[in-house]
Amino acid sequence: MAASRGPPLLGFRALALALLLAILLLLGCSAPAAYAGAEGVLRQVVGRRGDDGGGGNFFEPFNVTYDHRAVLIGGKRRMLVSAGLHYPRATSEMWPSLIAKCKEGGADVIETYVFWNGHEPAKGQYYFEERFDLVKFAKLVAAEGLFLFLRIGPYACAEWNFGGFPVWLRDIPGIEFRTDNEPFKAEMQTFVTKIVTLMKEEKLYSWQGGPIILQQIENEYGNIQGNYGQAGKRYMQWAAQMAIGLDTGIPWVMCRQTDAPEEIIDTCNAFYCDGFKPNSYNKPTIWTEDWDGWYADWGGALPHRSAEDSAFAVARFYQRGGSLQNYYMYFGGTNFARTAGGPLQITSYDYDAPIDEYGILRQPKWGHLKDLHTAIKLCEPALIAVDGSPQYIKLGSMQEAHVYSTGEVHTNGSMAGNAQICSAFLANIDEHKYASVWIFGKSYSLPPWSVSILPDCENVAFNTARNLGLPVVQVDISLVSSHLHLEVRISQVLGGLPKRLLGILEHLNVTKDISDYLWYTTRVNISDADIAFWSSKGVLPSLTIDKIRDVARVFVNGKLAGSQVGHWVSLKQPIQLVEGLNELTLLSEIVGLQNYGAFLEKDGAGFRGQVTLTGLSDGDVDLTNSLWTYQVGLKGEFSMIYAPEKQGCAGWSRMQDSIPNHNKQMNAFDGLPC
Repeated sequence: MAASRGPPLLGFRALALALLLAILLLLGCSAPAAYAGAEGVLRQVVGRRGDDGGGGNFFEPFNVTYDHRAVLIGGKRRMLVSAGLHYPRATSEMWPSLIAKCKEGGADVIETYVFWNGHEPAKGQYYFEERFDLVKFAKLVAAEGLFLFLRIGPYACAEWNFGGFPVWLRDIPGIEFRTDNEPFKAEMQTFVTKIVTLMKEEKLYSWQGGPIILQQIENEYGNIQGNYGQAGKRYMQWAAQMAIGLDTGIPWVMCRQTDAPEEIIDTCNAFYCDGFKPNSYNKPTIWTEDWDGWYADWGGALPHRSAEDSAFAVARFYQRGGSLQNYYMYFGGTNFARTAGGPLQITSYDYDAPIDEYGILRQPKWGHLKDLHTAIKLCEPALIAVDGSPQYIKLGSMQEAHVYSTGEVHTNGSMAGNAQICSAFLANIDEHKYASVWIFGKSYSLPPWSVSILPDCENVAFNTARNLGLPVVQVDISLVSSHLHLEVRISQVLGGLPKRLLGILEHLNVTKDISDYLWYTTRVNISDADIAFWSSKGVLPSLTIDKIRDVARVFVNGKLAGSQVGHWVSLKQPIQLVEGLNELTLLSEIVGLQNYGAFLEKDGAGFRGQVTLTGLSDGDVDLTNSLWTYQVGLKGEFSMIYAPEKQGCAGWSRMQDSIPNHNKQMNAFDGLPC
């Protein structure tokens, strides 16, 4: 029943904003006319093409520069709203609809990372198809008349597997990631150059009539730079100069890099960035990641950030001098296949974003932020007109106003008949109490933790705490676990060709990241003396592993004995052995490679340290250097039974039901012929 109330509320919002705009025009507010001039470049679209966006220019070529106040599009300052949308986290069929919804929500810019491991899965072998068709994505953005902010990195973090680095990179002799290391710098430069060259060839930069107006080199390196000492400082400087040397003709940014060189704009990533200032007066204030939600881990709660708090943070950013803000994320999407980062991050990247994982508008967040963007655009002429600081008025102990205008404003009197362009932001940063403030000859009631936006310095167009959006529709999707016990037989799930080698090998060195699963199998001979010893003591032997990550499962003679989950935690598992030869199998499972932090190349996966069988009659047995058989992946994984067209081919076996009164063997289903 709640959903049926949606259309009337949506119509009320549109009607209210239309009436407000009419009132502002009647009162002589010149915001819409001035804004039309600032939007001039967007109106110079040469022509829209088909869904693939092929052929010709999208815009009349324009330059992108910046000053201390804002990014300049075609020589004009702009207040820009950016929507984070990562192209591989949606199917390519979804892109047109998603981009259109970003535009409808008030975005001027689409932001995306570029994912190295998706585009270069093997050294020197590039992939730009399907979900990784970056060129198609960029052209679709341009076809909607939007700009593109390309965060090349090529380190992304992004809760993406290995932070976006291809796993083959760690196999290069002598390599160390993200420091003054020649092998790493050579590979990084090759990839960044590849992306820039591709963008130039496709005429996607602004000066070529394309949508790209900003680029990023590196990502949050300032967070870890200290771990590398002076080599980190040298690397950061090298990365900046390497990027500048590619002659892209548009600005480069580095987020969270307080010592960024003068030629690079340093930017903010956080939940609130209204107090952020770049490291030089000559640079504009840019918020590259406005965390309007958060990612989720397996077993953890789903994070939520209210629409009101998100709107408050954005309004405060523009109130205090910000010029470009990017929602991270506006659409989060899905970590398809094996792209989820780690450890233990879920395949959904919904992020509590204004557009949910399935491309559906999340109300009231999407609608509330759309109204905010409309109000900010009404203020844009005043915001870009102020070259220095706005007028600041203290309205109370926790209340303040910032006034942007083309001339000095006497805030004690009425603004009626004032011909100058003027916009104001009234903030109440008290989290609990309403406040009544007096300014412009009027009294304004400010809810707790809110900003009121006055595009004409008189009428409130929007308040961040007053949400007229659609009601929240909550869908409870839960996983219902059955009580069936599934006995997995190793012979049914192994895929690929086994290899027999001495010693415990590191997981990634064996799998080369083609699977998250690696089987280790060896044999252990048990004497009658061992059996008698355990029987007399009333104990079982145990298998111990010094450290495992992320999941280890222990099988003895084809049956699951136990499991351990954690990030480099120890395992100790009692096991039941029989006299004679016993087959001991360890299954190592990765749930996303580490995606954040220093020294990623050293993290690895699988097992570390000693693998020991304890509690034998003659003492412990070290199995670490035994002969082990290695097998990569699962049978179902390599036969792709997850694909819709292959699901009928799976040889499923339903084992004995463990629910009381149902202890009968079920019939096996061998699947359909393929």
